Amino acid sequence: MAEAADFQGTRPSPARRWLRRTASAVLGAPLLAGLLAVPAAGAAPAAEPAKAPTGSRTVAVSLNTLSPSVPVEDDTLTVSGTLTNKGKETISSAEVDLRVGPRLSGRGEVDDASKRSAYVPGVDPVTVGDKYTVKFPKLAKGISQDFTLTVPVDKLGLDDPGVYQLGVSVSGRTTTAPYEQVLGIERSFLPWQPEASDSRTKLTFLWPLIAPPHVTAETRSDEQQTPVFTNDELAKELAPGGRLEQMVSLGSRLPVTWVVDPDLLASVAAMAGKYEVESGDTTVPGKNQAVAKQWLTALEKVVEDGKVIALPFADPDLASIAHRGKNVSGTLSHLQNASAVAATTVETILHVKPSTDFAWPVNGAVDSSIVDVATSAGAHNVIARSDSFRESTELPYTPTAARPIGGGTTAVVADARLSTLFDGDMSRAGSSTRAVQKFLAQTLALTEQAPDNERSIVVAPPRMPTAAQAQTMARALEGLAGNRWTQPSDLVSAAEVKPDPRATSKLPRASAYPKKLRAQELPTQAFQDIRTTQGSLDSFETILTQPERVVTPFGNAVNRSMSTSWRGRSLEAQQYRDAVRDYLQSLTSEVQLIEKSDVTLSGRSATIPVTVQNKLVQGVDRLVLRLTSDNIRLKFNDDGSMAELPVNVAGGHSQSVKFDTATSANGRAQVTARLYTEDGTQYGEEMTFTVKVSEVTPTVLLVIAGGLLLLVLAGIRMYSHRKRAVASDTADGNSDGPEQPSDPTPDTGPESGAPSGTGEKVDR
Repeated sequence: MAEAADFQGTRPSPARRWLRRTASAVLGAPLLAGLLAVPAAGAAPAAEPAKAPTGSRTVAVSLNTLSPSVPVEDDTLTVSGTLTNKGKETISSAEVDLRVGPRLSGRGEVDDASKRSAYVPGVDPVTVGDKYTVKFPKLAKGISQDFTLTVPVDKLGLDDPGVYQLGVSVSGRTTTAPYEQVLGIERSFLPWQPEASDSRTKLTFLWPLIAPPHVTAETRSDEQQTPVFTNDELAKELAPGGRLEQMVSLGSRLPVTWVVDPDLLASVAAMAGKYEVESGDTTVPGKNQAVAKQWLTALEKVVEDGKVIALPFADPDLASIAHRGKNVSGTLSHLQNASAVAATTVETILHVKPSTDFAWPVNGAVDSSIVDVATSAGAHNVIARSDSFRESTELPYTPTAARPIGGGTTAVVADARLSTLFDGDMSRAGSSTRAVQKFLAQTLALTEQAPDNERSIVVAPPRMPTAAQAQTMARALEGLAGNRWTQPSDLVSAAEVKPDPRATSKLPRASAYPKKLRAQELPTQAFQDIRTTQGSLDSFETILTQPERVVTPFGNAVNRSMSTSWRGRSLEAQQYRDAVRDYLQSLTSEVQLIEKSDVTLSGRSATIPVTVQNKLVQGVDRLVLRLTSDNIRLKFNDDGSMAELPVNVAGGHSQSVKFDTATSANGRAQVTARLYTEDGTQYGEEMTFTVKVSEVTPTVLLVIAGGLLLLVLAGIRMYSHRKRAVASDTADGNSDGPEQPSDPTPDTGPESGAPSGTGEKVDR
């Protein structure tokens, strides 16, 4: 944000008057150093080995604590830290001094002061006095020493309210430089506002509860549909001391606006019940239900009276969608669905009604296409950032955050300087303290820019702060607790503040989008993969008797595939999409045709059965089984070479679908069986088998009939002959005569157990 002309309407402090007296000497020092550094003519610079720090960089000074961060008149300032001798020599007669002044005017001077590393005589603060020092007889090389300085605030020489430079320096002597000199210095800032100012800046601080996806598309087949997590890392973040636990614990006592990803809430709610975790090729029961329940209970209590902003489900990457995905069919509908389920998810789990009217692109970087995508999903407010939404005019102050950008849409422009202060590693005490003091200094300097122009400022910190970053952010906000130059506000109110007419409302060009951010976007292939998965899901859904058991977990997984958290993790993003696709394919393949062997027809007509198997727990219907033949002489249902019959199979069962066939000639026919949905979409893999036709001709039938007639006549003749013989024997009184050669043998032989031959024979 352009602020070259920071507000200057304040009288100089005594420290500033002292600075003016020494300015001429200071200006000459850099020139002299430059002349001395000019190499001899024609001399080529030689590569030198890395040297140990010298001069005022010899000792590294870390300011670990500064308390109170914002003192008042009766306070005692305590500064503690660590000295580390980085040089090659032992330092003797080391003395640690506290330095204060001069008063800084404007945000630009705060930035300039924080950039300096070496000691600059006449520019850096002056010492408070010999009474408030710490002395060390020696500082051995490579050794660290802790120190603590305490000074009554009324001894610091503070006069007018404002931001003062604060520094801690260490002076001493070495063997090669046996005279006292400054060997190390660290700078900070001391905001001085003993009483509340008449005009205060409204400050909105976003407090994000966002996490990467942890839940897969897979669920167990039980009634509760037990979810499966990729790992149990989420439990670590929820446990005491974890990132998300710290966010809730710290935020509970701060005036913040909660910005929540509904997917995080849904995941924790799932973890609070029965869940499983992937472990190699199998899954194991999850054991962190208590941690999840405790976190949800704490969060529900914290937000019951606060402002909650619900992002679209799974925090989709708006910039990736705008730049790579919006032209892939179906992508925008996924974003709209993610927005639609956001409010319901938050209300169901936290029992509060959230605002769903805000979109938050990565780092607040926007262009017209990103805004178009955000508004297409129902957002009327876009959280931008001032390093993207740059001012077109040289304003002498930081303008109010709200900017109308057309079409009823408001850009809520967060302050980039304040928002990025907490980036980086805040686990080191020195870094954390420096960030806190600079945050307080910048907010006070911002208020002093135009004390008669009350403004509304928004701070959008890192999207997923670490525990250390969260603790640093909390300390910074606690420093503003007295409301001496700021007053807390919420994001909804900030978006409704009357805009500053001098502030820019022009969206950045697409070419201005940061190259580093563009390189991290999801590729177009990602959205094409999502489209393919959604197409398979749509077909699968139409045949299920309980589609909601599949649509909900897969719909959520598709939304997670577009998450902002995949930035910088392209391989993991691809693996997640592949896992969703593969699992869906494994489910759809549970409904399939059973392979069939060749069929032999011995007659003009027969019935051919084809079996459909359903291994799913739920039933399937609205499927059609189609048979087609490549031989026109083989007809189905007397009406052609193709026939269709409906399929309805209960879960865990198979169904045999029977087709009537007719043939007019001998030969072979290749038959193809395939399943279709009701709208004609192919489902699963096709199955082929061969039908062999052995037709019986009229001539053969006549021969068979003649043979049968001869057998009947022979039987009749034999029967008559035997009857006469029996009658003759009876007349002779000899009824037990010898057995006649023509008597038949009883048919008691066993049937053959051998296979009937290759293929399946179907008789009618």
